[in-house]
Amino acid sequence: MSTVGYDIPATIGMPVAEVETPALILDLAAFNENLAIMREALARYGVRLRAHGKAHKCPEAAKRQLLTGGATGICCQKLSEAEAFANAGIDDILIANEVTQPAKIERLAALATRIRLGVCVDDKAAATRLSEAATRHGANIACYVEVNVGAGRCGIAAGTPAAELAAHIAELPGLSFEGLQAYHGPAQHIRGLAERETAIGGALDRVRETLAALGARCIPCPTVTGAGTGSFAYEAASGLYQEMQAGTYAFMDVDYGRIEPLAGLTPFRNSLFVLASIMSTAIPGQAVCDAGLKSLAVDSGLPSVFGRGDIVYTGASDEHGVIRDPDGTLKINDQVRLIPGHCDPTCNLYDHMVVVEGDRVVDIWTIDARGKSF
Repeated sequence: MSTVGYDIPATIGMPVAEVETPALILDLAAFNENLAIMREALARYGVRLRAHGKAHKCPEAAKRQLLTGGATGICCQKLSEAEAFANAGIDDILIANEVTQPAKIERLAALATRIRLGVCVDDKAAATRLSEAATRHGANIACYVEVNVGAGRCGIAAGTPAAELAAHIAELPGLSFEGLQAYHGPAQHIRGLAERETAIGGALDRVRETLAALGARCIPCPTVTGAGTGSFAYEAASGLYQEMQAGTYAFMDVDYGRIEPLAGLTPFRNSLFVLASIMSTAIPGQAVCDAGLKSLAVDSGLPSVFGRGDIVYTGASDEHGVIRDPDGTLKINDQVRLIPGHCDPTCNLYDHMVVVEGDRVVDIWTIDARGKSF
């Protein structure tokens, strides 16, 4: 039997049955299939993929997306994430978010001397501070004007306000206006296709309005970037976007499994699971596993049990997951694969991703950006 270190739940070559649980595991075949589906879909549309690293926070997963998955760069949400990916050798990163605190701006400018780095901007004063830092460091920072296309979160108003901000950025030393960030996050999870298409249609209208305002000022817009796993086909087909920011497609989760899949595309497979073990069957009709709130994000709902329609994960406390098992099929130390309700924050709970093929561990990837939220 293989010996597992205190901080790593598995060793390469061991049977999956010997992995210490709870553990985050990746089915490599399903993961590779998902990369191929996205690569081929976007090739048909003639748009680029900037794979979203916030989904996994794992440089090795990102490198696979770049090397075999058709991605031309990655994006992430936080500066510390970008630093972790850059330290692992990834050299084209967009922080698809605003960076405004003075200390962070200094770090961002320093990072921009090492890699091609982009950042979102929705405020003129913030752009000015970025320019000052870039000048001090001798860097160039690629700036994307974030437009509120319907998410109601960050983002300047479409049209004239966005164009005026772009003009301001274009005049500042150390900055380049690279395009628009136009991402409608909430639309990704709208269940019905018709309703989702309507929401993205509104986003496309705001992009068109902004491109027209830029054109009226003779400001070139090299890239419109955005879109996600639930909507990318609409943005890709619009002729307005050059770059997609999908991330969850590589793994999938329960919440994305609830939405009606995009028409005409091969469905993505579940490749990411929390492997859990049964630790108690003392109560008839019930089993308790070792994966609870500290092992699974439940903001989008409870996990489901992969490949088992006869048992249901019904509740979580800190260290326990309750599974309804009316027929008493589960025994002590049986393993179950749990599909997370939301893969992104679930990955953030683990230091390692245990990569499996069939019933064997074939690799272990470190989640270097885990906890990098600053």
